[in-house]
Amino acid sequence: MQKLYISGLLVIIMMTAALSAVARPISYPSGIAPMVMNDGTSNSANIQYSPTATYSIGYTFEHFREDNFNLHALQVNNLLKRWNNPDSQGNLYLESGIGLSGKGEGIHPVAFTGAEADWEDRRFLVSYKNRYTTGQDINDFYMESARLGVAPYIGEFGDLHTWLMVQVDHNPRAKDPVTVTPLVRLFKGTNLVEAGVSNQGKILFNWMTQF
Repeated sequence: MQKLYISGLLVIIMMTAALSAVARPISYPSGIAPMVMNDGTSNSANIQYSPTATYSIGYTFEHFREDNFNLHALQVNNLLKRWNNPDSQGNLYLESGIGLSGKGEGIHPVAFTGAEADWEDRRFLVSYKNRYTTGQDINDFYMESARLGVAPYIGEFGDLHTWLMVQVDHNPRAKDPVTVTPLVRLFKGTNLVEAGVSNQGKILFNWMTQF
């Protein structure tokens, strides 16, 4: 009976993880995931194709408002490690890209790399990601962010799922290096929406889907 309970719980966790996978850099095999993301630093759009469950490849566009430059890149995400437990899951990713940046009239090579890690069960979520970006016509920069989330209720497969989260962003060279953003995540099926307002009054809005 105990084994049956654990197996059933694992199935529910895996189904929930499949729904929330649109928030992760890799989806299920042959999955395509477009994303639009807006926060206090940049506006971005990304579309990723996952040939397998261990890596994805796609196109990324970003506009950094404070530095007034655009970035176009081919991005590759790799799943380095996954921990599947009876009632939770953890992941470690490497995310890298190479492309072009435009600032003023110049077009120059740009590259970035960083790591992302997350852990969640059906009630709690914690994640962390960082990134280093370098380019000929931009000042090299490093950014990092972390999240802590809690689900106020436990939904079943196919329900509308809700997460209440707090995101902390650290951008050492920004005018305000640390930003704290309370936000709400809603997802149902393969659609996910996040919205919040930071302590500096900046709006966070993210939309992601998967097909």
